[in-house]
Amino acid sequence: MSNLDRQAVPSVCGGRGFVVAEPVRELLAPRRVRLGESTEVRRLLPNLGRRMVGAWAFVDHYGPDDIADEPGMQVPPHPHMGLQTVSWLHEGEVLHRDSLGNLQTVRPRELGLMTSGRAISHSEESPKRHAALLHGAQLWVALPDAHRSVEPHFQHHRDLPTATAPGLTATVILGELDGATSPGTAYTPIVGADLALNRGAEARLPLDPDFEYAVLSMSGEAEVDGVPVLPGSMLYLGCGRTELPLRAESDAGLMLLGGEPFEEELVMWWNFVGRTQADIAQAREDWMNGDRFGAVHGYDGPPLPAPALPDLPLKPRGRVR
Repeated sequence: MSNLDRQAVPSVCGGRGFVVAEPVRELLAPRRVRLGESTEVRRLLPNLGRRMVGAWAFVDHYGPDDIADEPGMQVPPHPHMGLQTVSWLHEGEVLHRDSLGNLQTVRPRELGLMTSGRAISHSEESPKRHAALLHGAQLWVALPDAHRSVEPHFQHHRDLPTATAPGLTATVILGELDGATSPGTAYTPIVGADLALNRGAEARLPLDPDFEYAVLSMSGEAEVDGVPVLPGSMLYLGCGRTELPLRAESDAGLMLLGGEPFEEELVMWWNFVGRTQADIAQAREDWMNGDRFGAVHGYDGPPLPAPALPDLPLKPRGRVR
């Protein structure tokens, strides 16, 4: 998924500056961003004051959108480096094309995982014949320095493991939860899980106290550690938890995101994750004037041009709390 912001500003992410070393309940409101002609997303990460959760560096929630008479998602070819993209749907389907020649339709509760590594480009679109509703999340995972130049590749997994409790089914998207491990390739200690709760369900989800966590609400009415979390919002939970109380007022869908705090300091701009402003500037130049990111064939339209890169000094912000 692309960041289509034409006024994209470089930001420092990672490091221990924003990590909360104890359990907290910090409710994050989304920023609304247009994605193409017919899709609006609610951006939860990066957020004012909260840049990452573990290695999770970017979270967009969209829908449910009625696209029965609309083109739906239309994201032209665009580049990525230094990260993984995670496509997760509750309704609808998204057609993925990339510069490696992969062509794959991703459907609800299937994992579309693209590791950009040193460089890749891709497009995402609703198929011409598509379902009436589109609802999902797009997420990025930052790659650690040892793997940020790995060869790019794409994985698609239809069958994912689950952990269950009365009234709760947790589908493990990435990493490990309660003994269930995703087949998706992870490069840091991490977890991503889709939580489906039945109305009236009360459960306690086991957590790793060394991880920091957040919960994104996809649908329904649920309480996370006693805090009502409405669809399109996210509750940051900090570190130091061994379990997480959940309660559903209605059938509800949540996403649990967590991982070891990301030690390295990153520079993130547009669709790139690097370590310095020079990394970002070189990537922009290579996308606009070179062949580093390859070409996406079959998409009906031109690739996405990069926005102007502002010349801004970047300094670490935040502190450990």
